[in-house]
Amino acid sequence: MPIISSTAMLQKAREHHYAVAAFNVHTLEMLQAVVDAATEMESPLIIQSTVGTVRHLGAKYLVEAATVAANQSSIPIALHLDHCTEFNLIIECIRAGYTSVMIDASMHPYDENVAITSKVMEIATAAGVNVEAELGKVGGVEDDIVVDEQDALLADPEECLKFVKQTGVLTLAPAIGTAHGIYKGDPHIDFERIEQIAKLVDVPLVLHGGSGIPAEQVKRAVALGMSKMNVATELRIAFSDAIKHIFDENPSENDPRKYMVPAKEAVKQLAIQKIGLCGSAGKAGVLQ
Repeated sequence: MPIISSTAMLQKAREHHYAVAAFNVHTLEMLQAVVDAATEMESPLIIQSTVGTVRHLGAKYLVEAATVAANQSSIPIALHLDHCTEFNLIIECIRAGYTSVMIDASMHPYDENVAITSKVMEIATAAGVNVEAELGKVGGVEDDIVVDEQDALLADPEECLKFVKQTGVLTLAPAIGTAHGIYKGDPHIDFERIEQIAKLVDVPLVLHGGSGIPAEQVKRAVALGMSKMNVATELRIAFSDAIKHIFDENPSENDPRKYMVPAKEAVKQLAIQKIGLCGSAGKAGVLQ
């Protein structure tokens, strides 16, 4: 099947109380690895790319690679642009064939966030593309977006409801205490806030900063209403560490296939773990 919009995929996840794992990939091997993992687990999948990865590989290359994977697979796959602040790049990705985009205007005042998100919604809706937006500020580093811990703000539940009504946004990423990158200690997730927001809004919620969250906390967040979990940093570390291990053992290795194969396998095994935590195993047929 072709790549699809994540809208129905995430609505089903919300309805049936599981989450879809969304993996940020930076190479063809990483993309193949997460597809292999989701296929083995019979899970729906969201492949994500950051703005930096789009600039590195090109939107059309990413769309074509994801399309080949989807056409060769038996699972529903969406392709998502993560944390984009640039309207023109969002349009470029939609035109290239992305089926989901995130407009991150959370650094702006509320009214400006509403205006920017609404503008993206108008374009994306006409193209049948899912739109994700953020309220509050998720801390940490995502490509060139850096939010210091003291600047991270938690989303207000009532404001979330107001924002969804004003923008019509299809997916919401509220800041609830997670952060991008690897946590120095356990994250301070506001589970009560997740529950409050999930009761007020009727759109799927997104858990950002999914790398390194303890398993039981992931499961609790999903049970309370998170329908999508983003994983990025852990995948990069698994991929890079596997390559480093090969060169530690054989510094003269010069065949990329010799170090890319174990790197791909490391990403696959980590993705399998994350899919298990999200509870989406066996849910690939839900949309069919």
